[in-house]
Amino acid sequence: MRNQSFRNTSKTALGGIVAALSVTLMFLTAVIPTLTYALPAAAGVLLIVMVIDVGKKWAFGVYAAVSILALLLLPDKEAAVMYVFFFGHYPILKAILEEKCRGVLLWVFKLLLFNVSVVAAYLVILYVFQIPFEEMEEYGRFAVWGLLALGNVVFVVYDIALSRLVTVYMLKWRKAFRKLLRF
Repeated sequence: MRNQSFRNTSKTALGGIVAALSVTLMFLTAVIPTLTYALPAAAGVLLIVMVIDVGKKWAFGVYAAVSILALLLLPDKEAAVMYVFFFGHYPILKAILEEKCRGVLLWVFKLLLFNVSVVAAYLVILYVFQIPFEEMEEYGRFAVWGLLALGNVVFVVYDIALSRLVTVYMLKWRKAFRKLLRF
């Protein structure tokens, strides 16, 4: 029983560290506003450690905690919404999808998830937080479609980068990390 309790304590501590680092990264959007999307994406990447070493259930718990803190505390609501609607849950759902699907079907589901998440996020940004979408006014009515198409390209690159980070973590960093945390 003592060993299991220690493991849960370690898992909780790791979750707290990942949550704190994630919120800190997203707070940097107030200092560097051009990273409104990059910093929530980096915060989401931290969940990879939770998914691999602790489990998806714990990762969802950290995602929920970071999401609530981000929405309540972050001055950059756009960054918070992008984390909540996509970057926070995607590393977890990516692991689930990759367990269940392969090939073209996997990419169909991933792209569908991305597009639904991003459209929902922008609807919340526009209508709940009432943050204006300047690109639409500046570039015309086709700006939304162009940005969504560009977003899909960037998403594919992000997904491939996440996969490679998982590989690097598993091959190079995991052993040292687990030793450090005494897993």
